[in-house]
Amino acid sequence: MLQALIGKIFGTSNDRELKKYYKIVQKINALESKYKVLSDDELKTAFAEVKESVLSGEKSLDDVLADSFAITREASIRTLNMRHFDVQLIGGIVLHEGRIAEMKTGEGKTLVATLPIVLNAISGKGVHLVTVNDYLASRDGNEMRPLYEFLGFSVGVILENMNDSSLKREVYGSDITYGTNNEFGFDYLRDNMSYSREQMVQRGHNFVIVDEVDSILIDEARTPLIISGPTNRTLRDFNDANSIALKLIKDEHFSVDEKDRTVLLTEEGITKAEELFKVENLYSPENASLSHILDQALKANYLFERDVDYVVNNGEVVIVDEFTGRLSEGRRFSEGLHQALEAKEDVEIKEETQTLADITFQNYFRMYDKLAGMTGTAQTEASEFAQIYSLDVISIPTNIPITRKDLNDLIYKTEREKFEAVINTIKNLSKTGQPVLIGTASIEKSEALHELLKKEKIAHTVLNAKNHAQEGEIIKGAGAKGAVTIATNMAGRGVDIKVNDEVKAMGGLYIVGTERHENRRIDNQLRGRSGRQGDAGTTQFYLSLEDNLLRIFGSDKIKSIMERLGVEDGEYIESKMVTRAVEKAQKKVENMHYEGRKQIVEYDDVANEQRKIVYKFRNQLLDPEFDISLKVNELRAEYIEHILNSCGIFNGGAKEDFNIEKVLKLLHEEINIELEIGEFASLEY
Repeated sequence: MLQALIGKIFGTSNDRELKKYYKIVQKINALESKYKVLSDDELKTAFAEVKESVLSGEKSLDDVLADSFAITREASIRTLNMRHFDVQLIGGIVLHEGRIAEMKTGEGKTLVATLPIVLNAISGKGVHLVTVNDYLASRDGNEMRPLYEFLGFSVGVILENMNDSSLKREVYGSDITYGTNNEFGFDYLRDNMSYSREQMVQRGHNFVIVDEVDSILIDEARTPLIISGPTNRTLRDFNDANSIALKLIKDEHFSVDEKDRTVLLTEEGITKAEELFKVENLYSPENASLSHILDQALKANYLFERDVDYVVNNGEVVIVDEFTGRLSEGRRFSEGLHQALEAKEDVEIKEETQTLADITFQNYFRMYDKLAGMTGTAQTEASEFAQIYSLDVISIPTNIPITRKDLNDLIYKTEREKFEAVINTIKNLSKTGQPVLIGTASIEKSEALHELLKKEKIAHTVLNAKNHAQEGEIIKGAGAKGAVTIATNMAGRGVDIKVNDEVKAMGGLYIVGTERHENRRIDNQLRGRSGRQGDAGTTQFYLSLEDNLLRIFGSDKIKSIMERLGVEDGEYIESKMVTRAVEKAQKKVENMHYEGRKQIVEYDDVANEQRKIVYKFRNQLLDPEFDISLKVNELRAEYIEHILNSCGIFNGGAKEDFNIEKVLKLLHEEINIELEIGEFASLEY
């Protein structure tokens, strides 16, 4: 409350930053006429002069920002037929400063990124643009290629199935490299597992812009990048554990905590499990694997849902990304959970693997000299960006004011009543021809809604992880007159739904959310599909007390409000008080996830120090000019000094202080070498 009042009187820190940026924009705009009259060759020469002034050390990148941005804008007009708006120039400055630019949907983040990319590519150290999938990396890199090449820069795109190391090395050697977060991270790990310098593909980590930065640095930060290999362990019998898990009775033999995502055996459950496994003590060292497998079998059956957390595709269990709604091909749950799910679904159980190399996204991206990001939704996580990554979030104004209407949530008692209301809304919108996008939280819910619409004979399309092959076609038609599209989170990020003038006159794209997600940003991403670039649009969420978020985290308060108001079956409540209660439940979950991510990075920070030392030494060994003998002698000397110091013997000390017996004892304890005192008789010390 106090902060809001101060902001109204004195302006927010964001407002003050924007004022500073507008002054720089004025300088850039003042240069527009200077470069506009130049021929293509003259413009290229002007840029070459700017570049040379930096490489010679005469000027810094900050010194040439205005000229670089002005030339880039003019080159963009000539090669892409696109001119950067003033707000896009501000976004470019924010990114160059190593901050996060929060820009709404349709504001042209792809074009914004070209400004700091060109400026920072001048250094010759390489610039990386990271995005969430191969499609976006390839599309954005190739669409912007004519601009970069006009200014003399090489461009490369790293794709998932690019296995040729010489080709990859060439792409990483480009001035500008586009790719996904996974590929950049895995290539770093693979480089540090290679047996020769020729196999390594990456160069330094100079400057990176992360597109959809909240998705990559926040949501995916809970899952480290892991390169795994086969274990020597035999495959445990997950099928037996699954059978036993199904024989145990919930609340009698085990308890389920959906908030913490844990399953715990009770005393009665332990006794029953020992009886079924035919062992005396489930937790004895020799039975440790049994108790672990049973825990995973219980989680698989009571915490993980098919068509929500995973799907079964061609006899394989495939993870569904909870934030994007997409299939995570090639990823597997660890600690035997994936095998437990395979046993549950009665498909082939694949061997467990062991970790050969791993790194969190937090520590990978913190290696860059300068890190920046773009997204439409960052302010809700501003404190985490600041604490973990030292990144400020700057909200960039839209080029045209937003006219979209975001209506209050409607809350019903049951899911059935909620879906009936959603169907009625879709019917009414279909009569007018206004297109509607219905967002669901899972594949399961999208298919349930699909069946209801089929019964009502309402023509529609469904977009979820099961039919992602038609994604481009479905999205292309989602803004057309009369279109009804059901979609999971797949339609919530990086998706541009365009509407024509006829649809704009009807009120634009109508968004119906059928459930609040655990994370407010995912809801905001769904809202952002409508009302792009000042277009008309409407969004509204339909909720029920049976929704997962409200059922697990917040229904008691809302339920009591409904009872006090005397809400009948089929009726809904719509009030700011209830919307605040829903947001409070979401904040509760977000804080819980934040604590989890913080804990992960704290653990990995310790491992990261060791990782850096090991990788540095490993890279030295791969250098053909590295003198291994000299290094071995240095290490020997360091170790001997450590042994002597541990025995209280220091350089320059008295000879009588030298206790050879103590030294020999410590050598035996530390490295299991037995030496006799007589072997030292001839030594001078």
